[in-house]
Amino acid sequence: MRFSVLGSTEVTDDDTPLELGGIRQRAILGYLLLNANKVVATSQLLHAIWEGNPPPTARKMVQNAVSAIRRTLAANTDPTTTPTLHTHPPGYQLRVDTETIDLHRFRRLVREGRHATTNGNPTHAADLLHQGLALWRGRALADLVETGITWSEITAIEDERLSAIEDRLEAELACGRHREITPELEILTATEPLRERLCHQFMLALYRSGRQVDALRVYRRTREALIDGLGLEPGRSLQELQHRILEHDTKIQVPALVG
Repeated sequence: MRFSVLGSTEVTDDDTPLELGGIRQRAILGYLLLNANKVVATSQLLHAIWEGNPPPTARKMVQNAVSAIRRTLAANTDPTTTPTLHTHPPGYQLRVDTETIDLHRFRRLVREGRHATTNGNPTHAADLLHQGLALWRGRALADLVETGITWSEITAIEDERLSAIEDRLEAELACGRHREITPELEILTATEPLRERLCHQFMLALYRSGRQVDALRVYRRTREALIDGLGLEPGRSLQELQHRILEHDTKIQVPALVG
């Protein structure tokens, strides 16, 4: 049995999607998956599902949803995985092999990718980070977000994705693949104009592609966005890159060792 939260909430058994019921049941399952192997208090579930304003019958509704989730888990035909949902005061605990949850596989691959970067192997790092990011099928818990759910955990996971993208792009730059990633960076910086690391990577990729004027234009655009949006000047790293581009600093040229 496999669980997916990097996109719409899904559970598959032998690659066959299982019926998960209504949005409330899906939300409870999604929240338990985000907190896999942890005890989640019933009060915490009530607050998450009803945004702090549960109806009088909320606890009974949670109990019914838990019973339905247990029936779904009982459909598991894989003897190597035994996901179970236990009543565990003060609430519930979803016991599951984290490797069956796409979020946890994503996090493992990102950790391994960052470790490869630290060890000076950007090619392997880029491959691992690409594998992790390929697990995403859309926004985290997209079906729940569409109904208006705004858990802080979802925002944090989305930020993890962006950080992983930045790590992969950093590895690609270290491999000398600046031309290949320039189109992607153009889209990302337009979507996330306040993320200075993406801007730094875009400027560097453009400069290494022989596009100094475009790189400096990106700096000006980002500076305007930061001042207008946050009232802040670009950070020291971005300012230093601008000066180095203006001076044609050889230290920011394509790395001698690529792969």
